[in-house]
Amino acid sequence: MGAVLDGATMDQVLRDEGRAERMAEVLKALGHPIRLRLVAILAHVGERTVGDLARDLGLAQAIVSQQLAILRLQGLVRVRTSGGYRYYGLAVNEVVTLLQCMSRCHLLRQG
Repeated sequence: MGAVLDGATMDQVLRDEGRAERMAEVLKALGHPIRLRLVAILAHVGERTVGDLARDLGLAQAIVSQQLAILRLQGLVRVRTSGGYRYYGLAVNEVVTLLQCMSRCHLLRQG
């Protein structure tokens, strides 16, 4: 038997076009490999600066900043300033569950 979607969630997705569009935008934000990796790092180690994240990924700070801006726009990442540094962290902890689900789906596809 397949997974069952509860009635409230079904109603939100099928009948509320605006909500479905917002959910799709979140999925689009996570649909880029760099952004997905950024979220995974933040989920694993917590707050990081752009410099830290750039080193973690082996990318230029400008690229990381651009990708973080997209994640912030979708409300997935927040920023906190302290001591002249900007620290980025997850704004929504539920994204961890989404990452875990995506990882399981990937493993299932590998067979």
